[in-house]
Amino acid sequence: MTDPAPEHIETARLRRSPRYGVFLAVGAALGLLLALILTFAFDGTADTSDAGVTYSTGQVFGFVALACIPIGMAVGITVALILDRRLSRRTRDVLIDHQHVLDEE
Repeated sequence: MTDPAPEHIETARLRRSPRYGVFLAVGAALGLLLALILTFAFDGTADTSDAGVTYSTGQVFGFVALACIPIGMAVGITVALILDRRLSRRTRDVLIDHQHVLDEE
């Protein structure tokens, strides 16, 4: 049996960071909710457009959602970046101990 490898201790910097996908999804959901609220708060479906077309409530919701979802995602990612900047100040150094395990059968 051979001697185990010597221990190797290193220093690493540890910090927390937000999960950007979660912030994008929450921003998109809030944008969708805002589109739903705006669709029913300002009922413009009874009006006829200049081209003589009348839009249904679903179509108006789709048009408003096309604008609100990207805006909500942009707000979400901005909040994530601000949190990332604030959390980067709280970094700390930790010691990491590398161990090599040999499986002998």
